[in-house]
Amino acid sequence: MREVRYRAIADELRGRVESGELGAGRLLPSESELSRAHLVSRVTVRKALELLREEGLIDARQGFGWFVAADPVRQALGRLGTIEDQLGELGLSSERQVVGFRFLSPPPRVRQVLGVDAVLEVRRLNLADGQPFARVTVWCPEEVGARLSRAEVERTPFYELVGVPIGGATQTIGAVAASAADAHLLAVPVGSPVLRCERVTRDFGDRPLLVSEHVFPAHRTEFVVDLPKSEPSMGPSGLRLVE
Repeated sequence: MREVRYRAIADELRGRVESGELGAGRLLPSESELSRAHLVSRVTVRKALELLREEGLIDARQGFGWFVAADPVRQALGRLGTIEDQLGELGLSSERQVVGFRFLSPPPRVRQVLGVDAVLEVRRLNLADGQPFARVTVWCPEEVGARLSRAEVERTPFYELVGVPIGGATQTIGAVAASAADAHLLAVPVGSPVLRCERVTRDFGDRPLLVSEHVFPAHRTEFVVDLPKSEPSMGPSGLRLVE
């Protein structure tokens, strides 16, 4: 009887994945939720999930639980570009949804970098093939933001809106735990691992123009950089101790 039940659960989940109801990277209900929904033990649920993992349909990661298997999006660090550009090059559809647009006093870190007392803060959710991929917050000086509308920042990259040529950027990447707000937007558990990127974009005179924060679910993206061999050591460069 248990074998019939676990195969029935696997069939039901397989159908939801193949129909697209559960898209690539989407989290599945937890083992406890599936156990209650199907009135079976977690042992039976786990057997169904393991069967689907053997088929390559789903996978699991510590801190996330079970999710629909998908190759992580590999983002190159060797050049400056937008999320939309990188997703497009990989053949993935992209969409941005603005979830916050307001003028305010900047957070301390943003004030330190931009050297201003008022900023426009834009928060958005980026989707890849319809699934949450990144939460992005961008801060720009009020004098720049005053010329922009919510509709403009939803359809056009900031790089095309700041009004001056972009000279380059510095990006810092670290691992953090998902806050309640980010967990809700990204459809991941609170406290699950996410990659946080801070980017400071500058003009050709090295003046900071934008500060942005990008948060990615750790199971959905990888950052890739080519390291030409120029030193005897083969260790990664650019490491910094987090205090």
